Amino acid sequence: MSKARHLVGITTLLLAAFPLRAQIVPSNAGPAAATMPRVLQNVGFEPPLNGSMPLDLPFRDETGRSVHLRDYFGQQKPVVLAFVYYGCPMLCDQVEQGVVGALRMLSFNPGRDYEVVFVSFDSRETPEMAAEKKKKALIHFRRPETDSGWHFLVGSKESVEAASNAVNFRFSFDAKNNLFAHASGVMILTPDGRISRYFYGIEYPGRDMRLGLVDASAGKIGTPIDHVLLFCYHYDPTSATYSASILKVVRLGGVLTILCIVGGIWISRRRETSAAARNLRQPLAGGLERGAH
Repeated sequence: MSKARHLVGITTLLLAAFPLRAQIVPSNAGPAAATMPRVLQNVGFEPPLNGSMPLDLPFRDETGRSVHLRDYFGQQKPVVLAFVYYGCPMLCDQVEQGVVGALRMLSFNPGRDYEVVFVSFDSRETPEMAAEKKKKALIHFRRPETDSGWHFLVGSKESVEAASNAVNFRFSFDAKNNLFAHASGVMILTPDGRISRYFYGIEYPGRDMRLGLVDASAGKIGTPIDHVLLFCYHYDPTSATYSASILKVVRLGGVLTILCIVGGIWISRRRETSAAARNLRQPLAGGLERGAH
């Protein structure tokens, strides 16, 4: 009975942890477009290596100042660039923290050795929201002297569309929930605005980031670091979970994994019990034989 309770306890623990796993969706899972939720069917991120960013697009920075993307290029420094939106309930924060965490591992400094640019793809967002994000990034980066190297931009719908189209960053707005469905990733661009390398996901190895910056600073075009492309869709702040029909496939895989783990534990316990029983029978059998003689 205690063994059964032990197995039930393990199963309950795994099931409780499983919804966290269901919040991410691999890009290479390969679901047919027809099986994906409609809002995700046109979402993606496939930056063209050596493609050019339109540098004359106007934006506003975190201080409200009018700027152009060109202001961060042409200084013989590479640029780390990511599309996010500052009101995102989860995934964009992870992208921002991933960028900050990876760059913090390097001896290079923003402003001196490279520039960091975050572009909001929500044209409704304000410089005040951008300033709050920059403040949090600098606290996390722990090098306040690098303030001049961090840039958080907002822009008009036209500027956002032109910039995102240039790098094949496609997102979709869900008016019912007032949320964006979008992918995650970060790019490294050369000083003249060409895409040198890009990284998927929310964690970017420091070594890869360093090599990417070195290559981009020399104008070299590298290769994508294709980890896992994550999609952000329908985050429910009341339950702290995502909900989308595509996640049913992931949940099914998780349930099968749990069943395999529980089955393996059960088989292992059965083998241990059988072995113990055999070991117990052998001395008894030997004692009976000696008694018969």
